[in-house]
Amino acid sequence: MRSSSLRTLSTTAGSVKTLLASASPVVRQSSRSYFANVNLEKLQKEAIPRNFLKWSSLGFFRTSRFATGFAPLQPKPLDSIIDMERAKDRSPEDLASIWDDYHLGRGHIGVSMKAKLYHLLERRAADCRHFVIPMWRGSGYTTMFVQVQMPHILFTGLEDYKARGTQAAPYFTVSYYKEFAESKDLVLIRGDIVFTSKLTDQEAEWLLETTQSFYLNDVRYKLVERFNRQTCDFEFKDVLQALEIPIL
Repeated sequence: MRSSSLRTLSTTAGSVKTLLASASPVVRQSSRSYFANVNLEKLQKEAIPRNFLKWSSLGFFRTSRFATGFAPLQPKPLDSIIDMERAKDRSPEDLASIWDDYHLGRGHIGVSMKAKLYHLLERRAADCRHFVIPMWRGSGYTTMFVQVQMPHILFTGLEDYKARGTQAAPYFTVSYYKEFAESKDLVLIRGDIVFTSKLTDQEAEWLLETTQSFYLNDVRYKLVERFNRQTCDFEFKDVLQALEIPIL
């Protein structure tokens, strides 16, 4: 969900420059599995190894360019993205607006949400860590496989996951920053598009909003529960209908 309710009408360039800190150097690491091994035909409710989080793309230089390939990166803490001391003095609306504007149009998504919604998402994702999201393109749709282990979400193509399993590289990664949840009732959200050839900024933002809606909306969440807990009763057409996508 986009933070339109939190945005102010204008944000000065000076505010962006003073609040956003320089990112620390990116460190390459050895290749490992990105996704947990999930049997899509007979999905079981089980814990997902935590080590996949370490290999997510959680931050880039402000001037970074995206390569056609993917190399796993170290997680980037919030204090390497923004100046935490200056941020403490900002209102929630101002901070959310600066965060949002900073990430526009650079292969990143910057949004925010209320702490209460984040805690609901976190609680529901603890028991239901996987889902599938169809995304309409042209005259058909492509299906994305979603793996959630808060405070991170990974997205990859379902066909890539079927073909490569745990070695499937994420197309898009999302991180939630809770540092201002108590003081400002604000959770900052950063999405990084790993393969810009696979997803546009608009598609990535839609995927994030749609995934959150399936975990936060009571009716839609029943489909997530069914996918994770009652696989034999799960019908993909129900997801298509929920998103008003034609059943081909």
